[in-house]
Amino acid sequence: MSIGIKFIPLLIAGVAAMAWGLPAAHRLKKPFDLCAALVVLCGVIAFAMGVLLLFIPGFFR
Repeated sequence: MSIGIKFIPLLIAGVAAMAWGLPAAHRLKKPFDLCAALVVLCGVIAFAMGVLLLFIPGFFR
């Protein structure tokens, strides 16, 4: 399990992106809300990749 520990920052970055982007997507004006929504999408992808790589280190090989 110590091999997958290096992917924890990917999990943290994904959660941080989602935590910032969800409220920002509703708070910001028209062109910037799209950017915040894209940040949320990237956060979801980063979190999912982090979970996969944390528990199954050779998943993408």
